[in-house]
Amino acid sequence: MRLLLLLPDGRIHCLRFARWAISFREAPLTHTLLAALVPEELGFEVEVADESIGPIPLNRPFDLVGISVITGASERAYELADHYRSRGATVVLGGVHVTLRPDEAAAHADAIVLGFAERTWPALLRDFATGRMAPRYQDDQPLPAKLPKPRRELQRRLGYMAPTVFFATRGCRSRCDFCSVPAAGQTWQTRPVGEVIDEIRASGARRIVFNDVHLNEDPEYAKELLEALVPLRITWGGLASTRVVRDEELLALLGRSGCNYLLLGFESLSQGSLQAIQKGANKVEEYREVVRLLHQQGIILQGCFIFGIDEDEPEVFERTVAFVDEVRIDIPRYAIYTPYPGTEAFHRLLTEGRLLHQRWRYYDTQHVVFRPARMTPEQLDQGFLWAYRTTFTLRSILRRTLGSGGRFPITFMGNLAYRLYVGRLEREAERIPSELGLVPVPEDNVGLSA
Repeated sequence: MRLLLLLPDGRIHCLRFARWAISFREAPLTHTLLAALVPEELGFEVEVADESIGPIPLNRPFDLVGISVITGASERAYELADHYRSRGATVVLGGVHVTLRPDEAAAHADAIVLGFAERTWPALLRDFATGRMAPRYQDDQPLPAKLPKPRRELQRRLGYMAPTVFFATRGCRSRCDFCSVPAAGQTWQTRPVGEVIDEIRASGARRIVFNDVHLNEDPEYAKELLEALVPLRITWGGLASTRVVRDEELLALLGRSGCNYLLLGFESLSQGSLQAIQKGANKVEEYREVVRLLHQQGIILQGCFIFGIDEDEPEVFERTVAFVDEVRIDIPRYAIYTPYPGTEAFHRLLTEGRLLHQRWRYYDTQHVVFRPARMTPEQLDQGFLWAYRTTFTLRSILRRTLGSGGRFPITFMGNLAYRLYVGRLEREAERIPSELGLVPVPEDNVGLSA
């Protein structure tokens, strides 16, 4: 039997060249782990494909197709699901969007998987092989005691910022109102440090990335993990909160363990805005010191900022760009406040009548999908583009990267990549769907035709 594990194109943070693309993100871990969970006795021939970095096998026969769905790629996922079903394949949909919108997804699939799949995926495959596959599988239990090593050999290495990816923790204890992690019920869990280290050793990789949502959520666990990384003499990157510098021991361990890149969600320069989105643990008065201390450890910093929070006025764009230049954030990244379905932000804006539509392809942090409180949708969109365009002028790039020592080659090339990406955003023919007007779509009228 032939099994295809597919990731649809999410369209963001990548550059396209003819039929191929380069993603600014790390390689997805979902499908290589799903491939490792396939029971050997079933004899599946497994193929993995990621549409965001290259062509996918649209016209080859498959017995079973598994598609992982995020909100911004859900319309494309449904198109692909319908395509493969029309060719006789059985289609299974999973992922965070399916967990949050199960009935919507079920209309395009033979079965759906809600939550994580370490237990449900092998059970589904056994049921499929015996002709007893159920329409819905769900598992809310903690991580299994031991996970198989992902089948990374099935995945293309070219096309990703970082091809070798691991995770040590899952979920997040924070409750940011726009985030789909708490909305999907992903509770905080950790893997045994020894298991993570064994997996890294077995990979033979010298440069890796952790895709954990919040690697320093539990400082004591983080210290144990980083201490275990020191003897490996690797370099690594990951995601962390601005609180990572408050613990001097943890900060020192970042450098000793080989950390050379961190993505931090600063989100806003207004403490009131941070409180409003339930991210008050960030302290704006600490931001300059956060940047200084991480640079002192030789760490490349990608700082993320969100535009469109209710307190934001049109001046927010200029103020944020000035701060990014002043503190010399190595690789800035901007996003538009996006109320993903199922989140507190979504329900609040829906209740207030401020959603413009529910065309999920625009729910990707790069497009305006709601009426901001203190500016128009068009002002938010144009300010977002202006901030990107201004930040990635050659003058700004050189100001932030010159003098960064050993960080310079990576940061300079990263900035040039984002400069090209900005051009792609600005060439989009339709940033806010004109045919939908500014009228919110009722919640039960969701789908490809909405």
